Amino acid sequence: MVQKRSMAFVRVGSLKLLPPGSATHFEIGGGDAVAVCNVAGVLHAIDGICPHSGGPLGHGALDGPILNCPFHAWEFDCRTGVNTADEDLKQATYPVKVEDGEIFVDLP
Repeated sequence: MVQKRSMAFVRVGSLKLLPPGSATHFEIGGGDAVAVCNVAGVLHAIDGICPHSGGPLGHGALDGPILNCPFHAWEFDCRTGVNTADEDLKQATYPVKVEDGEIFVDLP
């Protein structure tokens, strides 16, 4: 029998920090991070550490749904986690919800 990995919504920060068209980097402990993007009012969360050289994706620029790593400009679609240059390279994505002005991400 295959067991599913248990996930839990974790508060990462305030929605005030994330106006439409922006991205934010949130530390989640253990050296991990999540990048949360606000694409036209819809929030998306992806693994916040770039696989190329460990750049903090949430500190990068957001152009529509495309998030650019601030270190070497690797680009990821924050809705799917897919790298724009190599569709086989994909960051993990996570469900997001907002409650009482606070952002929660469903993390493993």
